[in-house]
Amino acid sequence: MVKLNESQPGATSISREMNSSDFNFFSLLQSQPKVPVVFYWPEKDVTPSEGDLDLPIVDLSGFLNGDEAETQLAAKAVREACMAHGTFLVINHGFKSGLAEKALETSSLFFGLSKDEKQKTVRIPGSISGYTAGHSQRFSTNLPWNETLTLAFKKGPPQVVEEFFTTRLGDHRQEIGQVFQEFCEAMNCLILELMELLGISMGLKDRTYYRRFFGDGNAIFRCNYYPPCKQPEKALGVGPHNDPTAITVLLQDDIVGLEVFAGGKWQTVRPCPGALVVNVGDTFMALSNGIYKSCFHRAVVNMERVRRSLVFFSCPRRDKIIAPPPELVEAKEASRMYPDFTWEQLQKFTQSGYRVDNTTLQNFSSWLATDSAKNHVIDKKST
Repeated sequence: MVKLNESQPGATSISREMNSSDFNFFSLLQSQPKVPVVFYWPEKDVTPSEGDLDLPIVDLSGFLNGDEAETQLAAKAVREACMAHGTFLVINHGFKSGLAEKALETSSLFFGLSKDEKQKTVRIPGSISGYTAGHSQRFSTNLPWNETLTLAFKKGPPQVVEEFFTTRLGDHRQEIGQVFQEFCEAMNCLILELMELLGISMGLKDRTYYRRFFGDGNAIFRCNYYPPCKQPEKALGVGPHNDPTAITVLLQDDIVGLEVFAGGKWQTVRPCPGALVVNVGDTFMALSNGIYKSCFHRAVVNMERVRRSLVFFSCPRRDKIIAPPPELVEAKEASRMYPDFTWEQLQKFTQSGYRVDNTTLQNFSSWLATDSAKNHVIDKKST
């Protein structure tokens, strides 16, 4: 569990609070004159942004309506962005009017629940779904300045997201689950459309290859809540990393926070009304044989205002072999950038104590050649 610098005023009381639970400890930290050292990040990780990243805003309406000319224009923009830094924006994505705004409001409702209610939703060790604060259950330094609610999603029935809330909190909180369930279902539909567009952008003969590959996949839904931070130059909402999943779709509120490392510097991705951010993750980089870049990104925090985001991580079926389409690989096996693996293997690797960064896929590929990998046992010392 987290240990704070005892020399800081109030550190002992905060430490006891965090040892007893993770709930509402950020409200306690607001009374401290400085951010506790366990939330400090290395200077190289908190280097300030050097301007705004110029991202393509891809209008999906033509693609979704079957307009081939518009589809090719969208695919070209996606290809250029994915080869450069692995991120782009999409608009006219097919969401029901008001759904995104309602989901953000519902996330605020959840994080505003009492300590006792949030305690009922805490993530149980070994599971994906549940509430955490500062990831203090997993790490003891460089903690992220955030609270999160993470939920495993799979197309139902059953309605797994809605059932999480009725099971943990009772029927009187069913509406929270219903909103998040509807949001996840809309995100899941969008993911499959984006997978097809990615296939088109790569020039695959079978443009539905990736859509079919992820047709029986899973996903992870996460609500992020970033409280105000007195020393935003020292802390991060989320540290620099690449998502290990396939592609990530992100809904931001109107507070600046997402930054992408591109062109040798950190650059800001400003919120764009009505737009969703799409990031390539490590799994899709492997599926593209390294042609598309996994997006290296972070989340910064604000001194005065709360920031919220909703994130949907797409994952293939756990036992499906991750390998690029044959046409992306030359005749010789040596042209393969990454070895075959399953999402189950990569997920176990990233949950074993390894902290995801921009070398996760490279380190995971090296680990696959070890005896530990062959026995499906992860040696934390080797990571």
